[in-house]
Amino acid sequence: MIIVNLDVMLAKRKMSLTELSEEVGLNMSNLSVLKNGKAKAIRFSTLEKICQVLNCQPGDILEYKKGE
Repeated sequence: MIIVNLDVMLAKRKMSLTELSEEVGLNMSNLSVLKNGKAKAIRFSTLEKICQVLNCQPGDILEYKKGE
């Protein structure tokens, strides 16, 4: 199972989803789907933009957790 820790990184950077949306150039609904773990996929270009804005690595946002 892939867990999305976007909310954790936003909190660490003291940034709102709205601010991230403006910085990355993605609409709020797409980022919200990602943040809530409902996304089926993410483009590398999108992940790269998010990492640039949040100054983090992809592994800071995406985490693999072994299913039970």
